[in-house]
This record gives sequence, C-alpha cells and structure tokens, in this order.
Amino acid sequence: MGLERIALISDVHGNLTALEAVLADIERRGIERIFNLGDYVGKGPRGQAVVDRCREVCEVNILGNWDDSLPNPDREFDSEGMRWWQKELREDQGIWLRGLPFCHDFLLSGRQIRLFHASSTSVHKRVRFDHDEAEYRLMFDNTEATGDGPIPTMVGYADTHDPFYEVDLGRTLFNIGSVGNSLDDPTPVYTILEGVPDSPDPATFSIQFVRVPYDAHAELEIARELGMPELDGYEAEIIRGLYRGNFYAGEPHTYHRRRRTA
Repeated sequence: MGLERIALISDVHGNLTALEAVLADIERRGIERIFNLGDYVGKGPRGQAVVDRCREVCEVNILGNWDDSLPNPDREFDSEGMRWWQKELREDQGIWLRGLPFCHDFLLSGRQIRLFHASSTSVHKRVRFDHDEAEYRLMFDNTEATGDGPIPTMVGYADTHDPFYEVDLGRTLFNIGSVGNSLDDPTPVYTILEGVPDSPDPATFSIQFVRVPYDAHAELEIARELGMPELDGYEAEIIRGLYRGNFYAGEPHTYHRRRRTA
C-alpha cells in the first residue's frame, strides 16, 4: 500500500474565512482525508457555517472544550459573547457538537496514533508546550475519557493554539495549532501526516506544519456587520495574535508560557 496524507485541523472558532483558506490549500495539495480536533465555535462570528462545513468535509470530528461548554444549558460561565455565539448556532448543531467522540485512534506507518482536543483526561484540561514529565506521560495513558484502546506511541492534540513537536521517552507528542484563532503568529496553521494507512509495520512517515495566509481584516469586517460582541478582543487575536484574556485585563501577552533557557 502506498503513502497517504491526512490533514489535521482544529480550533476554527467560527472563523469561516480562515477555514476556507485552509481547506483550499488542502484541496490544492490533493489531500482528501481531513480530521478535525474540535473547537468549531465561539470567539468568531460564523460557528453555524463552520459546523456545517466541517460536517461536510471532515472524515473525523472530535469534541473540543468550546463544543462541550457553549451549547451546555447548565454551563456556569456566561457573557454577552457566549449568549450571542450560542444563539447563532442551530439547536441540532449544539446536540451534534456535545455528542462528538472524545478521541480517535488509528495506525499510520506502524505508529499507534491517538488524537484528542486537549488532554487524555478532559477537553477542559489544558496541557501547554512547557509541560512537565508527569503531564507528558499522562498524555499517552488510557483513561476513563479515552477508553481502553491500544496504548499510543504518538499523540496529537490542539487546544493551546500553539503548534509544536516533541519526542521523549520513546514517544512523540505534537500540537497541530489553530486554524481560526492562532496566537503569537495569527496566520492559520494546520498539520499534515503522511504514511502508510492502517499498517502495523514501520514505514516512511512525515509530519508537516503548514501556515496559510488569509484576509483577517475581511473576517473582522464580517463580524462587525453581523453585530458580534467582543469585537476588540477578536481583533486582538486574529489581527495581532494577542490572547483576549490578557488584552481585556491590560496584562502582558502570556497565553503561552515560554520555556526556561539555561
């Protein structure tokens, strides 16, 4: 069997303009398989259209923390933005989002790969790229959330909007970044895996991170025309790559904790 490519996308966050730019790049490369690691909604103005588009083109769709919390009628946190983003969704979409699987396991070139949104235990547990060894080990464990599948040798996740690739303890951990809400560098990013599908035997394998420019100012103007709240926070994130939590609090941009250097 020959090599096959799989595009991994995540954290579109209602940014349809960025999603379409990334999907166009995937199509130009002739990639037909797309796996989505969650967070379709919130932050951006067109969650409804993003959900419909991802249901159309993605072979695999996984639950994200926003997908779990935004349609949740019992969620504890509320704001004008949360109410607007929830109202923008159809009821059937909220049901579909909360019913998505937690993870997806598969074989590629002899690598047992597991994908999930944020961590092996919960979509609401954040693991940053400067994690400690205990956090790293836990990402590969079977938990109540993942179930009792084969133990992965390679784990891909999203959530932190911060792509990286790390090999340690004989295992590989990587983060695929964010399509619609990439921070620090606001250019959308997605990941391509290439290998022999469904093969338990070692074979050629590669991983590639791809940045795709798009018209972020046009996306912001659409949000303005639709009357979306929190426009200044959205502008800070998609134009300047600044996390809106720090932006609103007037604090330095510290969404991604940086590694200490010797």
